[in-house]
This record gives sequence, structure tokens and C-alpha cells, in this order.
Amino acid sequence: MAEAPRTPPRTTAAVEDYLERISELIETKGYARVVDIAAELKISQASVTTMVQRLDAEGLVNYEKYRGMVLTEAGQKVAARIAHRHELLTNFLRQLGLEENVISQDVEGMEHHVSAETFAALERLTAHLEANPDLRQSLQAK
Repeated sequence: MAEAPRTPPRTTAAVEDYLERISELIETKGYARVVDIAAELKISQASVTTMVQRLDAEGLVNYEKYRGMVLTEAGQKVAARIAHRHELLTNFLRQLGLEENVISQDVEGMEHHVSAETFAALERLTAHLEANPDLRQSLQAK
């Protein structure tokens, strides 16, 4: 009997922000520590430790006090989903000719609140805009 596809774990905006930062730190520095995440998110190390312990308990990271953390397979999947959503929203808004600072701010506000259905529609629309430069140009901000 075929196994049903697994639904990705439900996450909050805060959890997604942490996983996104952890993934980015690991990618750029090779590791992620509480102090680095606190600096990136501009919050206290105590708050980060509390959240990282929660992420560890939920199976999204493996955390060792004073050593840092790595994403688990589940954490990597969620982080990849977040990165894909961030990239698609950024590309979509670029297709509209918006300024980079506007795009960056809007993506941060939108990325945690887009339903799967809307995201799929935006994927199709972005692909259509990329394939039709005349249409894309007619929609760009003046």
C-alpha cells in the first residue's frame, strides 16, 4: 500500500524566522550558535535559548548547550520550504518592478501569511510573467 504524502509540520511565524536564520547561518558560517541568532534577530540570548530548546523538543533542531545546533531532517525540510517561499515572493515582486527595499520589507511581512493555495497561484503567475516580458513590463510600477 502506498504511503500518503506527509504534511509538513505546522509552524508559527516565530519558528519559521528562527529556522530561516539557523539555516542561513549554517550555510554562510558553517554553524549556528545562540549568540549569532540573537544578533541576527536583535533579541536576547535568553529568548533565543528558550526557542531553540523548544525547536529541539519538537525535533526541528539538535541543540547542545554551549556548542550550537544543527537542523534535523524535519528542520531542513521546513527551512527549505521557507527559503522557497521567500525566494518566490521576492521574484514575484521583482517582476512588478518594485524597489529592492520595498520588496525586502514586504516579503518579510507576507512570507508567513500566504496560504498554500495562494502560494501555488503566485508560483503559476510568476512563471507566466517570466515567460511573457511584455505582460511583465505592462505591470511594472512606474
